[in-house]
Amino acid sequence: MSTTQSTRPVPTVTLNDGRGIPQLGFGTAFPQLDLGERFPRVGFGTFQITPGETARAVNYALEIGYRHVDTAQMYGNEHEVGDAVRASGLDRAEVFITSKLNNGFHRPDDARRAFDQTLTELGVDYVDLFLIHWPVPTLYGGDFVSTWNTLQEFKQQGRARSIGVSNFQVPHLQRLAQETDVTPAVNQIEVHPYLLNDKVRRYGQEHGIATEAWSPIAQGGVLGDPVITEIADRVAAPRLR
Repeated sequence: MSTTQSTRPVPTVTLNDGRGIPQLGFGTAFPQLDLGERFPRVGFGTFQITPGETARAVNYALEIGYRHVDTAQMYGNEHEVGDAVRASGLDRAEVFITSKLNNGFHRPDDARRAFDQTLTELGVDYVDLFLIHWPVPTLYGGDFVSTWNTLQEFKQQGRARSIGVSNFQVPHLQRLAQETDVTPAVNQIEVHPYLLNDKVRRYGQEHGIATEAWSPIAQGGVLGDPVITEIADRVAAPRLR
């Protein structure tokens, strides 16, 4: 598969720490459906990509203009994501890479080792955004606060340029606000036309936390919705088949 690499600039969203995240990104989740720091609005996810196919998928996404690649320790494909970024010929600073802490490594020392392994697997000396994948309040005595404090170490060291959380609900975010001084730059949650997650999004907006949607098209479920297709027709957008 060959294509001409896009050179058009990708718009970004500014996070509460001053960094930007590209608006167009590639998550390694469900690819079968063909921030301060500026942050890409749309990412390419790598969840559930067949082992051995991630590098090819990410490389193609970068060729057509994606500049944000989302992976995670539990996806088992960080190494392939790193390979694809290097093979793309793009400067490392042009690609916004997100990864996430696995649920089994919330204790501070475990989190430190896991983060070191993420950098090794990706073959980079920093990630643009590192998230706690799930709060898992039923494990570790419900202590996700010490995990969050550990992520702050990574940011202070410059090895995670921005830090955030994923799948946190309002009580989890409130606890971080009460017990720590650092607000997450991002909360990655499920948001799509059938699940608006209003309370969490509203809390984020009120407290300067960018909401990043995973499964924004409901794993393809919205593509045949007549309201969605009518909007697509009205703006002359091609439909995904």
